[in-house]
Parts: sequence; C-alpha cells; structure tokens
Amino acid sequence: MTNTAEQYDKVITACRELFTKKAQDYGTAWRVLRLPSLTDQIFIKAQRIRSLQENGTRKVDEDETSEFIGIINYCAMALIQMDKGVATQPDLSAEEAIQLYNEKIAITKALMEAKNHDYGEAWRDMRVSSLTDLIIQKLLRVKQIEDNKGKTIVSEGIDANYQDMINYAVFALIHLNAFK
Repeated sequence: MTNTAEQYDKVITACRELFTKKAQDYGTAWRVLRLPSLTDQIFIKAQRIRSLQENGTRKVDEDETSEFIGIINYCAMALIQMDKGVATQPDLSAEEAIQLYNEKIAITKALMEAKNHDYGEAWRDMRVSSLTDLIIQKLLRVKQIEDNKGKTIVSEGIDANYQDMINYAVFALIHLNAFK
C-alpha cells in the first residue's frame, strides 16, 4: 500500500525549503509579477522538461527535478497573487510569504486527496511525460483564460488549473523518486 499523503509532504517539504531560502535571498520580489508573467515562467519550465524528455541531453546543469520544483513554487506564487493582487514593490516579509505558501499548498493537497480518492490513484500508472503534457495543457488553458480576461463559460477557473499543475508536478517528482 502506498502512502500518497506522506510522499506528497516530502516533496512539498523540499519545495518549501527552496521557496524559503529564495525568500531570504531575494525577498518577495515576485510580488510585482502579473499572473501572465507567472504563467509564462511556469510555461518555460514545463517546455524545458519536455525538451529534456524528448532530447535526453542538456547544456544547463539542472534536471527535471529542479524544473518540477519550480513549477510547484511558481504556481503557489500565482495562487497567492490571485488573492493578494499584484504589488508595485515587495510587500510581504519572508515569513508572511511562507505562511501564504503553506495555506495555498494545504488547500491544493486537500484537492489532491479528494481527486485521488475518486480516481483511485490513477496517476501512479501514468508516465512522467504524460504529467508534463498535462501541465502544458493546463498552461495553455490558463493562457486562454487570461486572454479572455479571466472569464469562462463552463470551465474551471485559473486557480483550479494552477492547483492541478502543482499536483501533477508533485506526482512527477514522486515518480522520479526525487525525495525518498
């Protein structure tokens, strides 16, 4: 029997640790980024993962693991931006940012647990490349919603897409045995 919640927490602990260290190094400069900028940053990371998966070679000394971590952390930032709005200057302390990060991740994990129950852990039988493709698909959806000024007719909103991307990236990192 697998323990998805425990594996999820190990991945998030590593992601939060990097988020925390970067908040200490850079402060919360990301607070000036508009949602489309965050979406594009996530898109760059997902495209690099896909390129690494297809080409098998890299010239930058960072692998899929670091890119999936980046996707998780940028999605958390985007969820925070959705609630707080964009700032003209960094306006959160590192501690406040980490608290907001924890809140967004807790909500996202609860969503994962509900979906994981209903889908019977189907993600465990998926390939990492498929999870990458799903992240890219979600990004394209978010870009379209952003182009539509945030309006949807029948589809879930931008926040649900960011949450799904976090969860897909966590699943990919579990598959990659990144954090045992």
